[in-house]
Amino acid sequence: MPTKGQTIINPTNGDFYEFLKTAKDTNGEQVAVKTILKSKGQIVPKHFHVLQDETFEVISGQLTVLLEGKSQVISAGEKITLPKNIPHNHYNNQEKPVTYIHTVTPALDFEFLVENLVGLAADGKSKNGKFGLVQELVSLKYLDSKTYLADIPVGVQKVLMNTIAPIARLFGYRAVYKKYSGIEK
Repeated sequence: MPTKGQTIINPTNGDFYEFLKTAKDTNGEQVAVKTILKSKGQIVPKHFHVLQDETFEVISGQLTVLLEGKSQVISAGEKITLPKNIPHNHYNNQEKPVTYIHTVTPALDFEFLVENLVGLAADGKSKNGKFGLVQELVSLKYLDSKTYLADIPVGVQKVLMNTIAPIARLFGYRAVYKKYSGIEK
């Protein structure tokens, strides 16, 4: 379980994450993570959260945000909130790193998602921000932070996650890996 002040660094690209507030610190109200993205390009697929809003406050550099199919750049000193149920993505599209505070409300198990996405990426299990459909279906099914991929109809995802994810777990796939989070889910 993440703790306030805990840092995670992806050794393959130098991306840095520091937990400023955890679910435990805020009674589940939010998670806040200071992020320094050195890598360029999307690190997760375009998605939307059913239960959570995300706020990004840029400290330095520029953060590219895709919201409802439109791209915009958020610069140092600017802040944007991405509301639940709206397809989006965020990433560094510049040669220089971007530093921002990423706040997710409510927390749910978002901090475990961060640990596991960084861990999987560090272990070479993602390519161009994609973790493979089977891994993504397992995460979608078993995380409390209900999220869906933006480019696949939700009904199709539900059918796939309810059929493929339980089988994938038999082959070792997890939404939360003990290796990265100390627990398994």
